[in-house]
Amino acid sequence: MVDKKDIAWGELGFSYMPCDASYVCDYADGSWGEGRLTPDHTITLSECAGIFHYCQEIFEGLKAYTAQDGSIVCFRPDLNAQRMADSARRLCMPTFDEQRFIEAVKAVVEANAAWVPPFGSGASLYVRPYMFASGDVIGVRPADEYQFRILVTPVGPYFKGGAKPITITIADYDRAAPRGTGNIKAGLNYAMSLYPYEQAHANGYAENLYLDSQTRSYVEETGGANILLVNREGRLVVPRSHTDSILPSITRRSLVTVAQDLGMEVIERPVLLSELVANDFVECGLCGTAAVISPVGRIESEDVHVEFEDGCEQAGPVMTRLRETLTAIQSGEIEDTHGWVYKICD
Repeated sequence: MVDKKDIAWGELGFSYMPCDASYVCDYADGSWGEGRLTPDHTITLSECAGIFHYCQEIFEGLKAYTAQDGSIVCFRPDLNAQRMADSARRLCMPTFDEQRFIEAVKAVVEANAAWVPPFGSGASLYVRPYMFASGDVIGVRPADEYQFRILVTPVGPYFKGGAKPITITIADYDRAAPRGTGNIKAGLNYAMSLYPYEQAHANGYAENLYLDSQTRSYVEETGGANILLVNREGRLVVPRSHTDSILPSITRRSLVTVAQDLGMEVIERPVLLSELVANDFVECGLCGTAAVISPVGRIESEDVHVEFEDGCEQAGPVMTRLRETLTAIQSGEIEDTHGWVYKICD
């Protein structure tokens, strides 16, 4: 067991702190190189690199934890590897072998084991794999060279002092076009969300709820998270897209399984905005790697005013139970019966 860094773990925010090593691997002449750990956290690129001109960039996000038994673990890295490969294919980028992806995550987390916060601190080591076009491109076409990297940084809990219900608004803009890139994890999808995100913040809202761009009738997701709902019959309702424009969140998929394990009925279907307005749901949550579940208390816009009565002032009972159960599986406090927890080292 390694000695941990002398850090005030309980005071960590959600921001970048350089660690001992990053992982880097280069693609050229049709194949990936060996890959290596490096203490250098800077990147030097040509001014003509494809990332700057045609936005060939994809990324992932997962966390490493110190489990209750003192071991260091990650949660479902195989699904991150799979989703990154799917994203690469959509943007005409070379896929990084999924087993190599997991091995790279293991190598970089193990190299930074001293930066993994101790069990019970509420903090974790955020792991960010990403890939971008590094080769020169001036005409509109895919680049010939790419770089795959993984950075890590210790982060505190997304919510300090508990998960308080947030108020979100309905975006005037669209997140993703039908048959577009909404179902992959690419930087270009997040860049377009920044302007409406800043507008929402300026108006006192925590996030934007995006509707389907074709009819603006169906609930899709927010700028950085999938949506979960609880109806009046106690069923977990998960919005689906008619046009495959919702990102397949690993956290969402895991929470669906957890809900089923807990005996809840889960329904995955398109959800109309009018159902929310009619108060058909009593709880709402946004799910993702950073916070697991962010409870939503209200949705407000010029013509819409929704309050989730079981989760308006504090996180509702279903969202609380789902979050507590999943985080306990991740930390080893509850038995992992699905093989989700991947051990990095003791």
